[in-house]
Amino acid sequence: MKLYTAKLAPNPRRVQMFVAEKGIADIEVVLLNLGTGEHRDSPVAGMAPRPALPVLELDDGRRLSESRAICSYLEACFPEPNLMGLDAEERAFIEMADRQAEWSLLAPCMNGVRHSHPGFASVEQPQFGDYGRVQSERLREAAAWFDARLAAQPYVAGARYTVADITLFCALEFARLLKFSAGGEGLVHLQAWRDRIAERPAARP
Repeated sequence: MKLYTAKLAPNPRRVQMFVAEKGIADIEVVLLNLGTGEHRDSPVAGMAPRPALPVLELDDGRRLSESRAICSYLEACFPEPNLMGLDAEERAFIEMADRQAEWSLLAPCMNGVRHSHPGFASVEQPQFGDYGRVQSERLREAAAWFDARLAAQPYVAGARYTVADITLFCALEFARLLKFSAGGEGLVHLQAWRDRIAERPAARP
């Protein structure tokens, strides 16, 4: 298999962390530069309405896009260690937590960066500064919610580490571009959780 990906971008990083946690060694990694638009001229540019990464090319040549779909496929192919649930009930609650992390925190973080960070002016045209600022506020609201959740349980989906922790961690790391840190906002539980996840070998950039 071949993984088309990029450095630092949160969705590619989600899949790369997932692969690392699984210990999958036989995936060829093809790094593309999002800043220069290299992905727009890549072999996988037509995989989505707008060129996006990551994309997983299967051994038979078919290509799979969307981070969650790629992770679901890899979970089925490499079931251990389990990151998405052992039965229907656990899978549902892990997916709920993962979607909450993705849509409540990662999405506004990405929109905030794309519309307010000068380094993304060439990627997001036009940028809408007011929209970016509102999305940054939404990010902080969601972070407070996750802080309260992590005061009551050790991981995002409950008692164990799952794909939901990967999603939330990648979101928080990308939020640094908005000068956001959980500790700086007084979110001590979220910061402590982030620091624990950062110690995992798979979390190394």
